[in-house]
Amino acid sequence: QVQLVESGGGLVQPGGSLRLSCVASGSGFSFYVMGWYRQAPGKQRDLVAHITSGGSINYADSVKGRFTISRDNAKNNVYLQMNSLKPEDTAVYYCNGFALLTHKDYWGQGTQVTVSS
Repeated sequence: QVQLVESGGGLVQPGGSLRLSCVASGSGFSFYVMGWYRQAPGKQRDLVAHITSGGSINYADSVKGRFTISRDNAKNNVYLQMNSLKPEDTAVYYCNGFALLTHKDYWGQGTQVTVSS
């Protein structure tokens, strides 16, 4: 059974930093694209950033210059370094992986990020 498990969320003051990690297990295959999405209360789930196995990266405009996504292909892990956090970054952050072998999206359970003074 494929599992994506996020960690690293928490409460941080505006201007602070957090690093999210996502560890994949049980797949037996690699993910072509891995990324992070977020969902604030009452809003839809939106892309934050994603990265392909070849290293191509895409960021949402709202996080460009502040967030950095990276991955470890050998371990099927993906990370999100979040700097200069703002209250509007408050959301549940979800890890996502898309596998070419199965043509399916896989999701983690989410980790809460709260930016507040």
